[in-house]
Amino acid sequence: MSKSLVQSFESGKLVPQEGTAGRMDEFFGTGDEIQRAAKEEREDRQPWLRSWFDLERRAALLRSWGPMLVPGLLQCESYMREVFSAVPANAGKVDGLVAKRRERQAATIDRDDPVALSAIIGEVTLRPGPRDVLKEQLGHLVEVGHRPHVRIRMIPAESEGIHVGLSKAFVIASMPDGRRSAYMDDQLSGHVAAARGDLRHLELAWEEIDALALPVVQTRDVILRMLHEHK
Repeated sequence: MSKSLVQSFESGKLVPQEGTAGRMDEFFGTGDEIQRAAKEEREDRQPWLRSWFDLERRAALLRSWGPMLVPGLLQCESYMREVFSAVPANAGKVDGLVAKRRERQAATIDRDDPVALSAIIGEVTLRPGPRDVLKEQLGHLVEVGHRPHVRIRMIPAESEGIHVGLSKAFVIASMPDGRRSAYMDDQLSGHVAAARGDLRHLELAWEEIDALALPVVQTRDVILRMLHEHK
């Protein structure tokens, strides 16, 4: 087995096939541990997320744009369940998907030395869904938005219009050493982007979205009014 192949397994870029995983378990004396881990990864319907989890955990700042859904790191559990349950392919896997998302929150904005998060959402993200779920999600945004490392802003529906951000949700991660990576969200082809051209496009898109968003305090006032509507 080549060094580059081993490195690809260790970094999560590749997953060993059953026979290879079995021989690795035999060589390292790990029983069936590698085989089980490889099987779980092959069954993962979103394998492109593996490397992103590590990037967002190590980031100094995450800039997140959500045009249609509340970004994952800001979702309460009931909202997560609604989102995951809406995808037929997730049948029977919702509990596991929720657990993974909660782990991501614990590893980023909920830890003792949290990652800074600047999130912009479209007002439309806070309209669809069961009334009780939306009420809980709105309250969660108010609570999380009071944390000093979290900034939540909104683009009002009446002023949003057509802009570059409507095509896709994305997150830009700025690392402590100045490097940047991004995740472009798509259930079928979401991927981590590090190419200079892709990052430049997303940085410019962020600037346009940023210019449309309300300040933090005004956003909180809008969310509180929406929360009052659900009482």
